[in-house]
Amino acid sequence: MLASFWLAMIVSIPESLAWGITGVLLLMQIVLLTSYGSVKITVTDGWLHAGRARIERHHVGDVDILGAQLMRDVSGRDADARAFLVLRPYVATGVRICIADPGDPTPYWLVCSRRPEALAAALASRTGGPSGGPQTEEPVAG
Repeated sequence: MLASFWLAMIVSIPESLAWGITGVLLLMQIVLLTSYGSVKITVTDGWLHAGRARIERHHVGDVDILGAQLMRDVSGRDADARAFLVLRPYVATGVRICIADPGDPTPYWLVCSRRPEALAAALASRTGGPSGGPQTEEPVAG
């Protein structure tokens, strides 16, 4: 698409301007694609962070590990409209994290993860990591 844009511009405006505009668009595309795949999932002693959302760990209930087929079903035909979703189309597996707060209208979080077993284990443990510090499950998903 960028090549088609450049070709259309090179015949209608000065060459240096066409190269400059195309270069700026290329940089914008790189930034957009990099930020799209940069969802972080972090588990600490007191909090679960998934993207920009966070929840205190004492509100986290049961955690279900979902394989590719079950993840597809739960995020599609069996989805609850009130659920909080952190979905990435290039990650097939994930976890369903039930919310134990009776005042929260969100029944569960559905979070894509390349390592759902590790994420479920981190949420099941009393501390986030071996030393009680933060444990990052997927710092950059790309």
